[in-house]
Amino acid sequence: MYKYQEISEKIRKKILMGNYKAGSLLPDQNQLAEDFNTTRITIRKAIQALIIEGLVYTKRGAGTFVRKDYLQNLDDMGSQIDKPLGTTATHPDKDVSSKVLLLDARLPSKVEQEGLMISPTDPVYVIERVRFVDGELFGWEHTIMPTQVAPITMDVLKNSIYRYLTQKCHLTISGSHRIVVAAKATQKDVEAMGVAIGEPVLIIKQVSYLEDGEPFEFSESHFPYQTGKVIADINLNK
Repeated sequence: MYKYQEISEKIRKKILMGNYKAGSLLPDQNQLAEDFNTTRITIRKAIQALIIEGLVYTKRGAGTFVRKDYLQNLDDMGSQIDKPLGTTATHPDKDVSSKVLLLDARLPSKVEQEGLMISPTDPVYVIERVRFVDGELFGWEHTIMPTQVAPITMDVLKNSIYRYLTQKCHLTISGSHRIVVAAKATQKDVEAMGVAIGEPVLIIKQVSYLEDGEPFEFSESHFPYQTGKVIADINLNK
């Protein structure tokens, strides 16, 4: 077990035991680093792991807070929306294909730096793909990925990026933090999916993490309302 995982588990237990109350502010990262005799980088990864679990959230300029609904999030943990599977893995018996719209590299924006925990000088790939399932339009993806994660080519993008990272690059994907929203279709949605301006679309914003807690993907996926859906398993008998 990595050091950050040990720390996140200890913080998790403090939350569940009520040492950190729902809605309360956690100690700042410097204090936590001192408490656990480690570095701020390790604390930052531990906090990211707890964000993935839905136990805490961060507010810029204010710190990290225990979610008021963290018990509900624990009950819902493991639902498909929380699993970093990818389109290919979630459609194992279907033909998943891609039309690559863009593969480029540049320096990251400030938002991308914060989401991926990288510096302004760390180059990133900019990837845009339209995804098809059994020949039918499924959605389109805009992905930002640090170039240091793995070399990405057009051939990789025509298939499963996750499969390439796990099977060819031997990386382990451990989790994702996802936000699901509904919005009206923009001109980009019209160009990528052929929907009409103003039609409803489902949007999934996501940061995904490797086993060591390093973010490797900052993405936004759009789905037309005909195919956009979220599946979650809710168990009330706990």
